[in-house]
Amino acid sequence: MRHRRTRHDEILAAIASGDADVDVLAARFGVSASTIRRDLNALSAKRAIARTYGGAILAAPALETSLRARTGQHRAAKAAIAQAALPLIGDGGTVILDGGSTVEALGRLLRGRALRVVTTNLPLIPVLADSPGMELVVLGGTVRPISVSTVGPLAEQALRHVTADRVFMSADGVLPGRGVCEATLEQVALKSLMIRQAREVVVLADASKLGREGQPFWAPLPPGWVLVTDAPEEACAPFAAEGARVIRAG
Repeated sequence: MRHRRTRHDEILAAIASGDADVDVLAARFGVSASTIRRDLNALSAKRAIARTYGGAILAAPALETSLRARTGQHRAAKAAIAQAALPLIGDGGTVILDGGSTVEALGRLLRGRALRVVTTNLPLIPVLADSPGMELVVLGGTVRPISVSTVGPLAEQALRHVTADRVFMSADGVLPGRGVCEATLEQVALKSLMIRQAREVVVLADASKLGREGQPFWAPLPPGWVLVTDAPEEACAPFAAEGARVIRAG
């Protein structure tokens, strides 16, 4: 499986460089044309490419969905994931909360907890700003209206002054061996810094996010990261095989 994933990554790079013909790809990778066609069909099923006559082209990145739209999707799954992640947070510690609707669902459960919460998730400000016993630190920066969160050098500069017990992170997609994907470099730059500033990385992702690679920018995940998801066991297996701790919600 690992070899096939590696070849798929290399095929995507080859297509990006202009080698889009089946026979050319077969010669380049030393496999049969039928093997390349199966690879291209698998990549097409993941919407990473679009098939053409005799070859393929890279697919356009998926359109990013607004926070309002995402909040209305998979509500039961997000609530279950938030509840499953809650025991990972002990009183008296420091946590980083990323943007995103599933992380927001977790943040809403923290009101009244004795914590330091560092966040870019702007919808959580009115929920947690006057929470008894909580210190709320908001990372200022450029507001992304589509995600209602902050990004950019100002947010990154503030984050460099903070370390945390855990970061709870969202993603547009999560892929074994590659990490989490997002629509912009600014997002993955901030996520990568969150990963460096936290002792443990927890990704909150419903089943629709696993194996999804619709966006072009990636933040790799460290060894021993934690996945909290409602996905079935078979969908979680590739992540567990690579060393992630999997907590299944519900």
